[in-house]
Amino acid sequence: MDYRTPLSRAKGLGSAKSGTGHWWMQRVTAVALVPLSFWLIKFLGLSLTAPYQQTVDWLTSPINTVCIVAWTIAAFYHAALGLQVVIEDYVAAEGPKIISIWVVNLAFLFLAIAALLAVFRIVSIG
Repeated sequence: MDYRTPLSRAKGLGSAKSGTGHWWMQRVTAVALVPLSFWLIKFLGLSLTAPYQQTVDWLTSPINTVCIVAWTIAAFYHAALGLQVVIEDYVAAEGPKIISIWVVNLAFLFLAIAALLAVFRIVSIG
């Protein structure tokens, strides 16, 4: 039995079945970023106060590398999801909305790849 109105069936309106997954991933990445941010704070503190080689040695430890990589992935994904919600809420026209979401997603993908390559390069040199 279909509970949608005849008008919504004709227009193809209704649930896109993606809102819950989007909301859930926003919360999962937010929770993951809380403990992972301690590694980022430690890394930034070392970067500002410790000698270069000590910072590199700290980053080349497997647990520290994994945590910084996980923070990078979670942070960029969380930011992309958040900006997508802002765009969906405040851009009315469909064309600019879709283009803006694509541009934001591609920009964050590019930035995440650049950040990960920088971490892997430091780890491989160290």
